[in-house]
Amino acid sequence: MSYSEDTFKKIIAHAKEYGFIFQSSEIYDGLSAVYDYGQNGVELKNNIKKYWWDAMVRLNENIVGIDSAIFMHPTIWKASGHVGAFNDPLIDNKDSKKRYRADVLIEDAREKINQKIQKEVEKAKKRFGDTFDEAQFRDTNPRVLEKQAEIDKITARYKTAMENGDLAELRQIIIDNEVVCPISGSKNWTDVRQFNLMFSTQLGSVSEDADTIYLRPETAQGIFVNYLNVQRTGRMKIPFGIAQIGKAFRNEIVARQFIFRMREFEQMEMQFFIRPGEEQTWFEKWRSARLSWHKALGLGDEFYRLHDHDKLAHYASAATDIEFNFPFGFKELEGIHARSDFDLSQHQQFSGKKIQYFDPELNESYVPYVIETSIGLDRMFLALLSKAYTEEKVTDEEGDTRVVLNIPPALAPVKAAILPLIKKDGLPEKAREIMDNLKFDFNCQYEEKDSIGKRYRRHDAIGTPFCITVDHQTLEDNMVTIRRRDTMQQNRVAITELRSILEAETSMRKLFEKL
Repeated sequence: MSYSEDTFKKIIAHAKEYGFIFQSSEIYDGLSAVYDYGQNGVELKNNIKKYWWDAMVRLNENIVGIDSAIFMHPTIWKASGHVGAFNDPLIDNKDSKKRYRADVLIEDAREKINQKIQKEVEKAKKRFGDTFDEAQFRDTNPRVLEKQAEIDKITARYKTAMENGDLAELRQIIIDNEVVCPISGSKNWTDVRQFNLMFSTQLGSVSEDADTIYLRPETAQGIFVNYLNVQRTGRMKIPFGIAQIGKAFRNEIVARQFIFRMREFEQMEMQFFIRPGEEQTWFEKWRSARLSWHKALGLGDEFYRLHDHDKLAHYASAATDIEFNFPFGFKELEGIHARSDFDLSQHQQFSGKKIQYFDPELNESYVPYVIETSIGLDRMFLALLSKAYTEEKVTDEEGDTRVVLNIPPALAPVKAAILPLIKKDGLPEKAREIMDNLKFDFNCQYEEKDSIGKRYRRHDAIGTPFCITVDHQTLEDNMVTIRRRDTMQQNRVAITELRSILEAETSMRKLFEKL
């Protein structure tokens, strides 16, 4: 599936209009790249968290969760390498005065070429129909081969430049590929320079005596410095994992694409501690498990792809991104990394405390190796919103189009809308009775304003899977009309059946059973 040119703008507008996402501090003209989640947004966000947390912590007996502080001892960031090396390559356009990440400009240029290949594939698919062999086409078509050679050349140069920290070469790649500023269309670029992404502040009551500390740029270090506490108090045996959901902060050079890249964001991370030498087996296992978690949502397998890192950190043996096809192309959604024993060894060295595990089966002590899974909660939110947003042609009393969010029912902000057909004749009272019964188990909304058709439309727009309508017949037979969001089909069911219907259709159990 490909998105139309203005789909992303429509998604952003829809997110605001229906209470999903607001610009932070909007009445003061906003704060760049910082967003607030509205009443429907926070429900969807909490449901994503629950899906991730329960899949990690409840379904795995050897994974536990923690919640570490945002403020941490500043030496932690020296040990992790963030103080000296948490930099992005920055480049300015001299005409627009806008600042960009050089690596992102190069990746975008590469993705544009890839999109041209994809168009060739789509055209051929239409031309040949069921007989089309995509793999053979990619291997033999001259135009595709030419474009792929361009990508491979850029990738090779980019990988070498990143590994060597060659900022001049990064600029030259941008120049050679005629990358233009999205604002000015100009190719007038400055040199590339490094930019540290951490926010600093002071800890202490008197500024002269205050220590410089940092807002954490990632949540992982809070897990690593608590490794011993969790392992001992939980009597954890390797292999085991520690999961965490929390805020992180990065002073991004250029934050863009709505909530895809923000300065304040939320991460869902799990660090899995293993024996040295078993990292490849566990890396492959977690890469497969995490891809299954995404695909279980049913957004479409074609929206995901795996991308191995061009540049590995010096301590890493493997790193793969799960990329999602956002309205602006395939971008990283989650990372799976084999981090060796780097983090724990660094904290052992800088703290002077022994951070090891005694393995009774091997009768020896060692610093565990780590497999990391790290997903951006805000990016996951955007992926769901992007895929769910649908404009459909329909025929009913409210017109010939509807906007519907096809959010997986288990994650939908509101599970059911309780709607009295009219605001009199005892219908509101009966609807309230149903609402009061269901609200203990499901997030429901009661609504009586406007025609029933307009109320259906509003709930389509926020992704409510079920609308339950109370009419005059309900008072006689205790049956209601239940309408399904995706098909708009309606049927009569007994009030006593509502709980089991909602439980069957909106429970996360169905998702977990796929994992």
